[in-house]
Amino acid sequence: MTGERSVTIIMIEDDEGHARLIEKNVRRAGIHNRIVHFTDGTTALDHILHDEAGPRRNGPALILLDLNLPDMSGTEILARIKADEDLRRMPVVILTTTDDRHEIERCYDLGCNVYITKPVNYENFATAILQLGLFLSVIQIPGSAL
Repeated sequence: MTGERSVTIIMIEDDEGHARLIEKNVRRAGIHNRIVHFTDGTTALDHILHDEAGPRRNGPALILLDLNLPDMSGTEILARIKADEDLRRMPVVILTTTDDRHEIERCYDLGCNVYITKPVNYENFATAILQLGLFLSVIQIPGSAL
């Protein structure tokens, strides 16, 4: 659509190997949006909430969020984003190894849009991320064109 800004993908993932695999397979699925990678929640939240180049001031974003981060839980980040009036519609995709039913329910209760459990096996993980990329190519994000 004309006049709409492209969506930035904000990836919050502390495992560099997983981050590379995610980006590689998102690209393989034909998604060429800018990906901004953070390895901790504090820096990511600062970018999201306060940075001039972040989504609050610089347009639409989609968050790929790991729950197990070195400095804070992904659920805390999710809660902060969804509690913010300006950011609450921003899609958040949980991408984590945690498959606990209560944790999954908690994330949906907090407002996550999609919860994906990372397969342990490399090939299955690559396939899951490729499918995520295909999913990203068809979803609609408020106020933007992906």
